Amino acid sequence: MITLEFLYRLMGILTGAAAIINLRDASNPKRLTNATFWGLWSVSFLAGTYLPDIANGGIILAMVVVATLRGVKASSGDSTTPAERVASAKRWGNRLFLPALAVPVITLLANATIGHIVIGGRALVEPKQVTLVALGFATLLSLAIGMLMLKPPLRAPLVEARRLLDAVGWAAMLPQLLAALGAVFAAAGVGKVVSTLAAGWIPAGAPLLSVLAFTVGMALLTMLMGNAFAAFPVMMLGIGLPLLVTGLHGDATIIAAIGMLSGFCGTLMTPMAANFNLVPVALLELDDRYAVIRAQVPTALLLLAVNTALIYFLAFPH
Repeated sequence: MITLEFLYRLMGILTGAAAIINLRDASNPKRLTNATFWGLWSVSFLAGTYLPDIANGGIILAMVVVATLRGVKASSGDSTTPAERVASAKRWGNRLFLPALAVPVITLLANATIGHIVIGGRALVEPKQVTLVALGFATLLSLAIGMLMLKPPLRAPLVEARRLLDAVGWAAMLPQLLAALGAVFAAAGVGKVVSTLAAGWIPAGAPLLSVLAFTVGMALLTMLMGNAFAAFPVMMLGIGLPLLVTGLHGDATIIAAIGMLSGFCGTLMTPMAANFNLVPVALLELDDRYAVIRAQVPTALLLLAVNTALIYFLAFPH
């Protein structure tokens, strides 16, 4: 059975390759620091399941020490020259987007099929992880499409991955850390605190104010935590369930689904969401670190208003 370990192995190989390439790059003055940082993360991905919690915690703390004291410096080791990239862009045009667009298409197709495959009486993929495993397969197939199209050197994917990881630096691990933080917040009872505060400030039987508190709260907490999945259990336990579902008899499915979309509005407006907002800056080599966020804020605010209206008009019996 294919489980989430499949993705851990892929990430372990990727970060391990970044560590090795950094270690061999004599032109980078921070090569030892970079290699140590990505090497530790690789160990976490490859062996974390089999290590005790204290060992995994020690690895994370060691990564924090390396990133804080020495830093992770961007490297200049590209697999192609600027002239080669310009020539390739002119040759392929918009077809360069095919590998990237193949990721969501293949993910949807794989998600609809691999979950139903049974071999020897056992499911091929762990039922709870079908979507993530489908994304992993889609990424590998899209990589193959890109390699067949562009025919770069075989080591190009790893070299470019190393360059991107070095450019993003320690922020690359923010999604993983923030997801864990969300679980900690939920276990610590932060949702109950939020519920108490909301009940004290929002008048009973005020659906619009309750919906606003939920959607805007989802966006703001996501901005602080950088991850809507981390903010969701806190806001759903604090406002969604007690005020909207139980108190106002709202449709839990609509509230949960659109509530997550409200959190994604916050994702568009925060540097904490490094994988969405800092990676594109590194890819496009922009001078303004927050250029992507500035471009997304108007869309995010408009979508947040629309999500609030959708919950208000669709989730409650009028």
